[in-house]
Parts: sequence; structure tokens; C-alpha cells
Amino acid sequence: MELHFMPAPNLSPLEIAAPEGHADLSVYLLPASESLPHRADKPMVIVCPGGAYSFCSDREAEPIAAKYLAAGFHAAVLRYHCAPARYPVAMCELAWSVALCRRMAAKWHINTDAIFVVGFSAGGHLAASLGTLWDDPVLHACLSPDYSWRPNGQILCYPVITMREFAHIGSRDNLLGAHAQPNMLERLSLEKQVNDKTVPAFLWHTYEDGAVPVENSLLYASALSKHKIPFELHVFEKGQHGLSTCEDITSDLGNEIVPDNQSWIDMSIRFIRRRAKTGMEE
Repeated sequence: MELHFMPAPNLSPLEIAAPEGHADLSVYLLPASESLPHRADKPMVIVCPGGAYSFCSDREAEPIAAKYLAAGFHAAVLRYHCAPARYPVAMCELAWSVALCRRMAAKWHINTDAIFVVGFSAGGHLAASLGTLWDDPVLHACLSPDYSWRPNGQILCYPVITMREFAHIGSRDNLLGAHAQPNMLERLSLEKQVNDKTVPAFLWHTYEDGAVPVENSLLYASALSKHKIPFELHVFEKGQHGLSTCEDITSDLGNEIVPDNQSWIDMSIRFIRRRAKTGMEE
């Protein structure tokens, strides 16, 4: 895995390699300047683009990182292994990325209590996998057993959650194979795995999503509520799947530009600020 390191203000990349080869992590860091407000260590968001575990969408990568940078957070984009990679490769790569940010926190000025994973569609499943299964033995098998990979929160954007009814079949097949065993379908149906250790979540979806039904977010939110895990859920009426920022910086297609839904990014920023212990609360 390669790491691309991009310290602001010029955003030139630092590219870091992960243990197993071809994924890469692009890291963007804001300066710690005496002339700027909020000079304390800042939250970090790690963005996981969607793409049905087949590819990583550029529309859900750097444009999202730029939004969070503008809000005063550090940001990173993880282009994780996709097809033909299978579970748990991508989850280990995301866990490694979180652990790396904690290990480099002093140098990169990261608040270690405010590392958030942000995922879109299948990337939402990846982010929710780490947010839900962060203490799974499979991670101890590929990482040092210090729990440093636990995120402090998860931002899930029209996420794939379930492998059962309402599943996105392409994501499921790319992650587990077309003939996955029932126990693996259960294991990666994340609404079934929520427990008292699951990290707080922000979710948004659209009622009209025809690719990943809104029931994915509803099932996960219901499980979070059952276990008293803090969460925020927004369901917008209009909009197809894969809206990204819902504006023209990520699409020139009219049906992907939905002004009513553009508020999701600001709401997620406020969610991060509430969860972060940085004195940045509004």
C-alpha cells in the first residue's frame, strides 16, 4: 500500500505504502501555524470512496477530502484493494490507516481522539465494518494488537450495510464471492454485528436510491439505537445513488446535482465537531 502525503498549503503528496501491496493512502495536512485559529491538534477524516468493491470512485475521493479540509480538519483518501480482493483485505488496510494516523499524530498534529472514517456506498460498508468490527480477531491477525485502529466515529453516505435482503449484490459478490457461506453473509451484515463497542455514526441516504436501498441505513440506525450508540440519520426524499457532494464539483449530470441534499456535508462537519475534543464546537 502506498501513502501519498500532501501537507498544506501546497498540498504536495506524501504517499504511504501499506503492508500488502497496491492500496494507497493520500494524506492532506493543514498547517499548524501560530497565525491561524484552532492551532491545537485537529480531527482527521479518512475517506473511503465507493465503487461496489470493484473500484474506488474519484467522485467520492479528493473532492470529499477538500470539503473537510475547508472545515479545518486534516483529511486522507484511502484507495483500498478492490476486486478481486476479498474480505478482510480492505478492512485491514483501513485499520492500518487509522493506526498510522495515531502513530504519526504528534508529527502531523492530529487529535488522536478525533479520527473519523468516511465511506460512500461500498466504502460505507468498509467504514462501518471497521466502526463495528474494530475488535474482531481478524484484525489482530494482520495488525499489532493494541486497538490503535479503532476510529472515533463513522460518516456513512448511502452505505451498503446488509448482505441479506436489501443487499447490493455487486458489492456482496466482489467482497465475498458469488457463493458466500451463510456465516460470512451474517458476519458482514453489519446491522447484525452492532454491539455496545460500535463507534458513533452519522448516516445519510435518499428515499429514491434504487441501487442501495434506504433500508440499509435504516437497519443500521435501528441497531445503533437498540444498543444506545449515538447516531444521526438523515433521509432525503430525492436523489439517486452515488450523489457524492450533490453539486456540480462532482458531476455535470443534472440528476446528480440535488441542492436540497447538499447540506449533508455541513451536518457531518458539525457531527465531527461535537464528537471531537478540540474546543472547535460551535
